Amino acid sequence: MLDLRKLRYFVTVAEEEHVGRAAERLHISQSPLSRQIAQLEKNLGLTLFERSQQRIRLTCDGRVFLAEATALLRHAGRLENLGRRLGRGDEGGLCIGYVGDAMHTGLLPRALRTLNEERPGIHVALYDLTALQQFEGLRQRSLDIALVPQAPPESDPDLRSTLLLTMPSGHPLADAAEIRPADLDGQPWIAVQDTQDHVWRDDFVAACAAAEFTPDIRFEAPEPLTALGLVASGLGNAFVQKSMLHGDLSGVAVRELPWFQRSVPLWAAWHQTDLRPVVASFRTTVLAAGAEDTGTHD
Repeated sequence: MLDLRKLRYFVTVAEEEHVGRAAERLHISQSPLSRQIAQLEKNLGLTLFERSQQRIRLTCDGRVFLAEATALLRHAGRLENLGRRLGRGDEGGLCIGYVGDAMHTGLLPRALRTLNEERPGIHVALYDLTALQQFEGLRQRSLDIALVPQAPPESDPDLRSTLLLTMPSGHPLADAAEIRPADLDGQPWIAVQDTQDHVWRDDFVAACAAAEFTPDIRFEAPEPLTALGLVASGLGNAFVQKSMLHGDLSGVAVRELPWFQRSVPLWAAWHQTDLRPVVASFRTTVLAAGAEDTGTHD
């Protein structure tokens, strides 16, 4: 059985790459800390660190172990917090995974606003994660609900999901009275990475091809605000959701293209068993928000 205290010691040493500094952070002496790390390595039968006189570095196996240890400690912390809240009679709070589109469309902020009005004292933790990370979080019960660009695998015995909405994209472009598909063909482009999965680029190019133009993709932006900054710098054009177009847009001309019909799906996913009342209630709120958006865009 893994000792969580030893894992915390290991993570701190890995972050500092120095036993002395790690010992100061942990408020313990250096020698006991070294013994605890050595004992952990012995129990695992694994060398976690490469040691020299000046510093220590993680081995390749150590880096893999660090990622899993960090995730386990995060989950342990949430579990402890849940237990304390339940012990006080609280509902346990919510841990919500999401992708950028859930924020940019306003769906998640609206659902959180409703939650705050109904349960003003509840604690909410938000985690910006890929779809695969969110699915794993649901399985490990470190997440209560996930807002993802794809459904979990149909073969997954534990997870359930439903489609919330599809989001039409707007279009920042140079100043023009009318924009036709042929005007965009071969134009320098900044593609916004809608999801952190590899298929997003193929989906984007396919949507452009369906609209009868081919973009010359020069940059790939991780999110819409970065794309807007690149557009303002004169580096190309980009499709950006209308909900992102507010505040100072200096250097950016905005045009809506009604003939461009690209949609990005957003799904809600959850674990099928042991839904606490607050989780089930928030899921209902999210689904209602999705239904509202779908009605708006139909």
